[in-house]
Amino acid sequence: MLLTPEDIVSIGMSMKVALTATALSLPFGFAVAWLIVFKPFKGKVLLEVFVNLPLTLPPVVIGYFLLLTLGKNGWIGHLLAASGIRIIFSWKAAVIASATVGFPLLVRSIRLGMESIDQQLIEASRSLGAHWYDTLLTIILPLSLRGILAGSSLMFARSLGEFGATIIVAGNIPGVTQTIPLAIYDYASSPSSTAMALSLCMVSVIISVVVLFLHELLSRKLHRGRA
Repeated sequence: MLLTPEDIVSIGMSMKVALTATALSLPFGFAVAWLIVFKPFKGKVLLEVFVNLPLTLPPVVIGYFLLLTLGKNGWIGHLLAASGIRIIFSWKAAVIASATVGFPLLVRSIRLGMESIDQQLIEASRSLGAHWYDTLLTIILPLSLRGILAGSSLMFARSLGEFGATIIVAGNIPGVTQTIPLAIYDYASSPSSTAMALSLCMVSVIISVVVLFLHELLSRKLHRGRA
């Protein structure tokens, strides 16, 4: 396996971006899933459509919208620039791109976990006078752990392989924003770099296998704990 120092940096950047995107999205994904499953309100269909929209849009389109929003002429980017904060073409932009693309997978998995909870348990807690946050912390959260785990694993894997949105909003800057997919793209454009591209592909496969293995291991432990 042929890996250059730049490749090692790209691997570390991919892990950094994927972990950060997943960690930052997790509380928001849990909150959105909870709203969709347990809170009746007008406009719920619009919320579901908005959350799932990144699943149907090409990642390049998502990246372009983020570029327009976070760029110096965008309304968010203008406010950030006034505060001296730069997002575009930084690793933070790669995090935002990965979080946007992977967020629907996170919400969907957590939602499925919440929908599998026995409603009688929730009704019993309410009949005993428990506040909504007590029910959330003592019943919904523990019984949603498998969905949270599944969603986090899916989002991490999706963030690890994100390419289209990242290259638009963060660029392909070696040592700054270049992740594994972007480095493979560079190598694939040169016929003499096939071995380097294959090496990074193998690294990506190994990381994905490890993530899936840990997911299955933790899922089985949670299942045994419930049993």
